[in-house]
Amino acid sequence: MKGLFSSENVNCQGISAALIPYLDGRATVNEQTLVESHVAECPACRTRLQEFSRLFGVLDELPPMQPSPSFDVRVRQRISAEPAAGWFGWLLPAPRLAFSLAVLLGLFTWMGKFQSPGMDNTGATATTQSEQDFRAIRDLGVLENYDVLKGFDALSELPVPPPRPATEDQDNGDGGGQL
Repeated sequence: MKGLFSSENVNCQGISAALIPYLDGRATVNEQTLVESHVAECPACRTRLQEFSRLFGVLDELPPMQPSPSFDVRVRQRISAEPAAGWFGWLLPAPRLAFSLAVLLGLFTWMGKFQSPGMDNTGATATTQSEQDFRAIRDLGVLENYDVLKGFDALSELPVPPPRPATEDQDNGDGGGQL
């Protein structure tokens, strides 16, 4: 009941939530005082307290319910009559889990057949991407120097690819596509 209301903020909603602990005797002395002072001033809360008091009285008049003496025996018989789960019985309550595990196993098996081209037999890459990036950055100064590239004869020895023949899909030079 702590935190439901304080002496500065006593409202009907807080009192309504505090009525059952008040009637059970679980409320603190301060909370009992707040409930009693509010109920003395508010007729709606007073009526609600009287209704709860009558309900508690009716419930106290009822005899406590006891299970039958054979209840425990019947429950144990029903439990023992259920069939025992087999090897994969733990999967029956969760068919989605079983399906997901089967799909993952199949996927890993299928992907295990493929080996990426940069991988050797141990699974380590021959050259990592960061090593290739470092080499490109290291050679960047040479590539930016125009004088070095201008006199580089190896570029002139590269074969020139033959021109591709024009196809129907390409623009035929008439200034646009057909309308």
